[in-house]
Amino acid sequence: MKLSRIALAGGVAASTVLLIAGPAAAHVSVQPVGEAAKGGYATLNFKVPNERDQASTVKLEVNFPADHPLSSVTPQAVPGWDIKIDKSKLDKPLEVHGKKITEAVSKVTWTADDSEIAPGYFQQFPVSVGALPEDADQLVFKAIQTYDNKEVVRWIEEPTEGGEEPDSPAPVLKLSAADDHHGGGAADDAKEGDDHKAADTAASTKENHAAASSSSSDTTARTLGIIGIVIGVVGVAFGVLAGRRRSA
Repeated sequence: MKLSRIALAGGVAASTVLLIAGPAAAHVSVQPVGEAAKGGYATLNFKVPNERDQASTVKLEVNFPADHPLSSVTPQAVPGWDIKIDKSKLDKPLEVHGKKITEAVSKVTWTADDSEIAPGYFQQFPVSVGALPEDADQLVFKAIQTYDNKEVVRWIEEPTEGGEEPDSPAPVLKLSAADDHHGGGAADDAKEGDDHKAADTAASTKENHAAASSSSSDTTARTLGIIGIVIGVVGVAFGVLAGRRRSA
């Protein structure tokens, strides 16, 4: 009986922990597909879980960082959702591939058309972005989630390094070190080409040696064959002469 009460108490405690931890962990977040390297381009997934039991998510607004504007923002179509892109003028134009960019995307809004994020489900909203800043370690995207019961949740609190996670944290994208792979691509290709040439040369040399060795072996065999025939003929002649002498 005592053990049953202890088990029941433990179960209630565990359930309480799950109930408390669940909502805190289920917030709008952003993750790159692969890596998000400084100075490069990346595809980002904004993951939106539904935290409510009696309401569905019908709208998501993602605000792009004004302190690090992105020259290229291209959302991927999501079935059942309409997409609206807002742009704003830049205080300081960006120069991309020799061209000046005077405005950048400030916000992307997804609104449910004939779809929604039902309780117990989540939805991902992909966006291709670039070029990522080279002078930042992370980007903060403030998001607003709207439910069909008119409830609005603002995921706009910026986390602080070493501090506790806010109640409504904004999605944060961590940037990795600049990717030098493309810069070294030509050198890598040249090295690979040299390796192939060296391998071909070695194979050709080996074939030539094998051919020369085979030719030498054939010549030696022919020479030994001729010598054997000559010795055989001489032996036969010697035998014939010896027989005649005995008869005489």
